[in-house]
Amino acid sequence: MTTPDTTRSPWALEAQGLGKKYRRGWALQDCSFRLPAGRICGLVGPNGAGKSTLLGLATRLVEATTGELRVFGVPVDSPDVMPRYAYLGQEKALFKRFTVAETLRMGQELNPHWDQAAAERIVRAGDVPSHARIGTLSGGQRTRVAFALAFGKRPDLLLLDEPMADLDPLARNEMSGLLMAEAAERGTTVLMSSHMLTELEDMCDYLLVISGGRVRMAGETEELLSLHKLVTGAREESGELPAGLAPHTVIENRTSGRQFTAMLRTEGPVYGDWQSMEPTLEEILLAYLRSPGTPPLLTPSAQCDRRAERAA
Repeated sequence: MTTPDTTRSPWALEAQGLGKKYRRGWALQDCSFRLPAGRICGLVGPNGAGKSTLLGLATRLVEATTGELRVFGVPVDSPDVMPRYAYLGQEKALFKRFTVAETLRMGQELNPHWDQAAAERIVRAGDVPSHARIGTLSGGQRTRVAFALAFGKRPDLLLLDEPMADLDPLARNEMSGLLMAEAAERGTTVLMSSHMLTELEDMCDYLLVISGGRVRMAGETEELLSLHKLVTGAREESGELPAGLAPHTVIENRTSGRQFTAMLRTEGPVYGDWQSMEPTLEEILLAYLRSPGTPPLLTPSAQCDRRAERAA
């Protein structure tokens, strides 16, 4: 049997009706989206939203209850998938008694496409002694060694579950620069979970927002920004929003006296006697997370319906 060539798949991840149910209920439900290859994607959502569950499904640490997940066009449970991704979580599963050199040697022995030069370059750039034991390193140094292991594997997809959550601002900035430089050099697709919304705005060109176990928003960062306006003005005498806003989807509406401030998903130009501003990415994300009843928004590149494609 010939294995199909999926190395050129335009999609790093494809989820269709993906769900995971535990005894306490659904952690992830009816999730369908696509992540194009070559993007740096921020995975955003409140605690318990399903972010870690999604990463667990992508790494086969968790088994799906419903739906399917593909990595570069291949079902996630295929043996061909594992060599193509690297996973790095908050815990940074390193052997504390190993030296840095021994840790890189382990990576070399376990990964057939290991890039020793790249791993050593990442470690040397942080002045991490190769003879030092992992348990004696600072948090920033351990994170650097963990990144060296991840990039040394030469993955096509890098999955990150808040790996920099325990770092100080200076170390986070350093690791963020390392991540972006290495990913750009290799064309690596990155899916990174983080609570630092301003950090994601600087780093990511793609977004995947999950809340309540469902996809709320996904797509190109710039396109998502262009689809929203923050509008401030006076309410009608009835207390309602002005009728001129009716063509648009109101994501969130706040009032102070007779003045309103509304986050809009626009359906064309916004006309009226009010002030219209370009919102920040953080403002848009917070509006969606505070308004769970808002219809989800997926740009065309993020939409996935394999059943419709098969029927066609």
